[in-house]
Amino acid sequence: MANSLLLLSLSLSFLFLFHGCVAQLELQQQRYWQSLQQHQQHRLRAKTECQVQQLTARQPSSRLQSEAGVTEFWDANNEEFQCAGIEFVRHTIQPRGLLLPYYTNAPQLVYIVRGSGIQGTVIPGCAETYESESGVGSTGEEEGRQRTDRHQKLRRFRRGDVLALREGVTHWAYNDGDTPIISVSIRDVANEANQLDLKFRKFFLAGNPQTAQFQGQQEREQQPRGEGRRGQEEGQGTSNIFNGFNEEFLAESFNTDPQLIRKLQSREDNRGIIVRAERPLRLVLPEYGREEQQRQREQGRGGGYMNGLEETICSLRIRENIEHTAATHSYNPRGGRISTINSQTLPILSQLRLSAEKGVLYRNGITAPHWSTNSHSALYVTRGSARIQVVGHKGRSVLNEEVNEGQLVVVPQNFALAIRAGEQGFEYVTFRTNDNAMKSELAGRLSAIRAMPDEVVMNAFGVSREDARNLKYNRDEATVFSPGGRTGGYA
Repeated sequence: MANSLLLLSLSLSFLFLFHGCVAQLELQQQRYWQSLQQHQQHRLRAKTECQVQQLTARQPSSRLQSEAGVTEFWDANNEEFQCAGIEFVRHTIQPRGLLLPYYTNAPQLVYIVRGSGIQGTVIPGCAETYESESGVGSTGEEEGRQRTDRHQKLRRFRRGDVLALREGVTHWAYNDGDTPIISVSIRDVANEANQLDLKFRKFFLAGNPQTAQFQGQQEREQQPRGEGRRGQEEGQGTSNIFNGFNEEFLAESFNTDPQLIRKLQSREDNRGIIVRAERPLRLVLPEYGREEQQRQREQGRGGGYMNGLEETICSLRIRENIEHTAATHSYNPRGGRISTINSQTLPILSQLRLSAEKGVLYRNGITAPHWSTNSHSALYVTRGSARIQVVGHKGRSVLNEEVNEGQLVVVPQNFALAIRAGEQGFEYVTFRTNDNAMKSELAGRLSAIRAMPDEVVMNAFGVSREDARNLKYNRDEATVFSPGGRTGGYA
């Protein structure tokens, strides 16, 4: 009798545990699909127009020259940018160059093409957890003593890093290296976080952006002004945020002298938005690599990737290196490799609703023809050349061009894309407007054709069974194809 009661009790316990696990899985799945649905709805609320008849590989159309760097813009009035609800920019920061503090109305995803430096992100309400010696006092009791400078966390970045920058949060960057920093950024103006119009806005906390030398303005001024007109005006008629306040009001707020407030307003500053530090900045931060080494040790103990529950708003990771081998999800020793960063590997991306992909194709390597099921894409060429073909929803070619380093191609959602690398290979980074972007392939082991029954393929295309099987099985590679003839076949 006692054994029967014990067995019954264990059975009920296991049953309860099983139903609890099933309910948890169903809840997670439900939340996932709700997230996808909400993501799609927020872009629909943005009311972007998609009347794309032709695509082209584009270069920047204008540039902003500052004292210690250049900011280059792609024309956001082109129809593919309006369709995707994005803007795109490239920064070059010279050694000792400081990109002045700013905040924005829309999230950004930044890829470091070249160089290394320090990123500052000031999150409201978070503690000043870093300390450094700011210099020697000059008066009173402080003379000859070191002052302690407290500030929020600093992060070092290098080539291949992806930086997730939230809207409404103060950011700045500094080049403490010997070579220029080159970065490219997608600005998701159709993101639900942007409650203004479909135009990216930077609110500077320092400097006098309007003094930067703008090139390409004449062409833009010839465009009609109106609600649909979008452009880059970071240095056109723009001053820092303090400039609009009354001097006496700011002096009282900061409890300081009005003369210092005039410095704060920077009305006489003519250095632009990237300024050169008079001497190398003395910024103290942990040696580069400790954070990654700690994560690797945790993974070695079976911890795996962080799931986001361990991170608070003040400790969120905003950086991940997409060129690290751990990010590679597709590799072909004869064709190349593709790496991705999404909200599974960098949890903050679930808030930005953006992700990134890095592609390295070897000589004449090919990507499987595919379409993005749930996002727009912005492909920037970082090295080499390739032939890119894009087909729109009417089955017509909208792009068939050779693209080269420094060019950008915006591909709307569901438009089919194929890439063949040139003789010197091809490297690119693609930004996507979904934190868990998905692709569906048209050829290869993971293709939609291969997943269909033979009979469906035979009748859909009017081919024999043998031809149907050749279509399904002759290319046995997935995502990245090697050049040349067939690599497999139906046996």
